[in-house]
Amino acid sequence: MRGSWEVEHRRGGAAALHGADVPARRLVRVHEVLAPAVVLGSTQSERLLDPGAVGTGGPEVVRRRSGGGAVHLVPGAQVWVDVVVPAGDDLWDDDVGRATWWLGDAWARALDGAGRERSPAVVHRGGVTDRAAARIACFAALGPGEVARSGAKVVGISQRRTRHLSRFQCVAYLDWDPTLLTGLLVAEAAAAVAEALADRVGTVDGAVLDRFLDALPD
Repeated sequence: MRGSWEVEHRRGGAAALHGADVPARRLVRVHEVLAPAVVLGSTQSERLLDPGAVGTGGPEVVRRRSGGGAVHLVPGAQVWVDVVVPAGDDLWDDDVGRATWWLGDAWARALDGAGRERSPAVVHRGGVTDRAAARIACFAALGPGEVARSGAKVVGISQRRTRHLSRFQCVAYLDWDPTLLTGLLVAEAAAAVAEALADRVGTVDGAVLDRFLDALPD
């Protein structure tokens, strides 16, 4: 436990980790992938992916239940955390966009807690900055509650809501190589997001997870 939050750590393939159900209570589930994967949002078409790049020997192709654009996962290269809030909780908000703001604030406190950055982390409280790019790649645009520093996105958040709970899936990169994702996309999709992924994505330090857990509100 971390205050009022139950904390779990899970290791496995991206499909199994994404597919696991979650209970309707305050929960932080920390995931560690054991093999590379490209994770599509719930409504994305697999036609975004180059069949030759994701064929035999390529990364696992996974579809998550939450929305948004594609995310590339590599063992040891990112912090992936699912945060669950039950309906009726003090942190619950019926407004889908506003519902992520408190979570972005917790990430911002964790990022600023490193004490080495000149520019503060900023929580995006508007709409999606580039909907066309966001439909291709999560980190090609900013959405509600997501966090940036000096114009570079550092925390991506997708959300799945039911009558009973909200499940927020958060990713922040320890190491970022945009070609790992663009190299899996068909040429038109890769060209549409290449500049944003190369120039406007930032990384986090390895201690950010502990600071994030400390920053969660009770």
